[in-house]
Parts: sequence; structure tokens; C-alpha cells
Amino acid sequence: MRINKYRFFLIPTLLFSVAPVFAHHAFTAEYDSSKTRQFVGTVTKVEWTNPHARFYLDVKDDRGAVTNWNFELGSPLFLRKLGWRSDSLKIGDQVSVEGYLAKDGSKMANARTVNLADGRKVFAGSSADGSPVK
Repeated sequence: MRINKYRFFLIPTLLFSVAPVFAHHAFTAEYDSSKTRQFVGTVTKVEWTNPHARFYLDVKDDRGAVTNWNFELGSPLFLRKLGWRSDSLKIGDQVSVEGYLAKDGSKMANARTVNLADGRKVFAGSSADGSPVK
């Protein structure tokens, strides 16, 4: 009967120990703050989700080949405070983006600023420096 005595401690401990753990990555683990690039293209997908909103952009290179890039933004709450709305980016919009390239060379970047289709230039909530462009 010793186990019954500890069951109120053991059962919750076991349940919480097998629960998935979600870790937030550091900017420097994934992106290179010394490698920025300008992108111009067409929005193909928008994900307005936590912990980071994302959007995807079809970008033409110098040879005319189209590549789909994944851009990480700040959290939706932070973006709203910066003047974004969930419909600020729409599929088919032509936008330009300044972003920090991924360290692994993938077609991914952390957006710093976005020039929206309506002409507004907005800070994208990059965690590289944490402040809007002046």
C-alpha cells in the first residue's frame, strides 16, 4: 500500500514529464545579423500564428527563376502594436522585404522591414535589434 500513498504525486509527475516541451529559439541560433538582403515578390501564403507570424514570397532571381522564400515576423500581438492587421498581407500582394538570411542557407529570412502593397513601410518585429527602423 505504499504506492497508494504516493499516487497523488506520481500520476501528475508522470503526466507532465511526457508532455511535449516547446522551446523558443534565439535569433542568433537561426539567422545571421550580418547578412541582410532585399527581396521583392508576390505573397503566396500568410500564417498569422504564435509564436511568430510568417509569410511566403515568390521571388525572381537574376535569371528569372522563381523561388519561394519563408519570412519570419514578430508575434501577432507585437505586430498589432506596430500597426499591422491580420489582413496587412494578402495572397497576390506585391511587397518588398529587408531581411536577415538564415545561417543554414535555406530560403528563409527574418524580416526586418516590409513595404506593404498599400505603400506603408512597417517594422516586422525582428528580434535582431528589437527596434523599429528610424
